[in-house]
Amino acid sequence: MTRDFAQVDVFTDTPYRGNPLAVVLDGDGLSTEDMRRFAHWTNLSETTFVLPPTTPEADYRVRIFTPTTELPFAGHPTLGTCHAWLEAGGKPAGGDTIVQECGAGLVDVRRTAGGLAFAAPPLLREGPVEDELVERLAETLRIDRTAIVDAQWADNGPGWVAVLLGSAQEVLEVRPGVVDLDIGVAGPYPEGSPQAFEVRAFFPLHGATAEDPVTGSLNASLARWLLRTGRATAPYTASQGTALGRAGRVHISTEADVIWVGGSSVTCVRGAVFL
Repeated sequence: MTRDFAQVDVFTDTPYRGNPLAVVLDGDGLSTEDMRRFAHWTNLSETTFVLPPTTPEADYRVRIFTPTTELPFAGHPTLGTCHAWLEAGGKPAGGDTIVQECGAGLVDVRRTAGGLAFAAPPLLREGPVEDELVERLAETLRIDRTAIVDAQWADNGPGWVAVLLGSAQEVLEVRPGVVDLDIGVAGPYPEGSPQAFEVRAFFPLHGATAEDPVTGSLNASLARWLLRTGRATAPYTASQGTALGRAGRVHISTEADVIWVGGSSVTCVRGAVFL
């Protein structure tokens, strides 16, 4: 049967400069294997499937797949799916707040002046990284150990370990070797710059190193760390994807104890798929 489909570019207001996402807007009746096979075929970092919610608190349910596995939560799929759902006529019960059901539970998404924003989930693991691992991170990133200002576990699901360098330029100059864990790297821009940090995300893929263009989950966990340690003040904007020729912009803001992670999304492809 044919199902409504959209391909959305997330964390950008300029098509083809952010992080693409495939969204099947009617996933009802598809098996897990159907979803896994289609996600593998799209070969994007994530593909999502919109389903009816299983709880009255949620506006819709989403399942998130990489080409090889299912994720309980991810940032750019959350914003991109919500964008596509709203464009397709979705009507949230809560007005400006949309409630997404996913493997990690209920996630609030709200409309902001800078696009949609999701409430950052709690960290599953945080705290300092042991010295032995810091040495290995430096070796993997092919930088001197003294270039690492700090390193912390910043895992809100994918397993991120975060590395802080002294500047955005140092981040852009990183040329990693083969990574064996998910590594986020950040460095500050000079005071007064339009963006506060440059961010890069590296992860293992088929025995090699892959780089994600723009990463919502990493920016969410980085924000918790950087704000808590006084290295950042909200609101701020992070840049990501520069080294890949992209222009991702992630907006971080806070309200009470909630960190909001947001950005613009644009639809690049709209149509139907046979599934």
